[in-house]
Amino acid sequence: MHLLKHLFSFSLIILSFSSFSQIKTINNVDFKESVEINNEVTNLNGGGLREKYGFMDLYVGGLYLEKKSSNENDIIMADANMGIRIIIVSGLVTRDRFIDALEDGFENSTAGISTDDDVVKFKKYLNDPFVEGDEIILNYHQGEGVHLYKNGKERGVFNGLPFKQALFGIWLGGKPADQDLKEGMLGL
Repeated sequence: MHLLKHLFSFSLIILSFSSFSQIKTINNVDFKESVEINNEVTNLNGGGLREKYGFMDLYVGGLYLEKKSSNENDIIMADANMGIRIIIVSGLVTRDRFIDALEDGFENSTAGISTDDDVVKFKKYLNDPFVEGDEIILNYHQGEGVHLYKNGKERGVFNGLPFKQALFGIWLGGKPADQDLKEGMLGL
């Protein structure tokens, strides 16, 4: 019985270490090293902090890919399962400011196609206030479209690869929302 007790304790210690090693902290936000997207395992490629004016922290974002890559064009254009996870770290990020930033991002995106209807869908899908700690997930399902989640609940789907290309271009394209965040997501 004594031996069994020690084995159990040892097993708990091993499990806690293995669970710990599966989490990566980026700017004080925990990211799982791997998540399942569309029934496929994706791995954290990288992440970073979105700042404004060089001192105002807005959110922390992480990029998940099936295979690690630092080639932004390949990532943007790929018809492969992938995702972006965003954690709001400032009360200054309101729903309206987030939508406005997406609109600007779509205008600056150097790939894919987005329409005014896509922005209307974002407004519809994200119709509640944002608070610090909110989680936004944008998961692209290969051959289908982008699934939008807020705080673990699916809000809607944007169909098509061209939309995914424009959306991911906001963070990874030639005119990214934040150059440091882009480099972090690319693991540079």
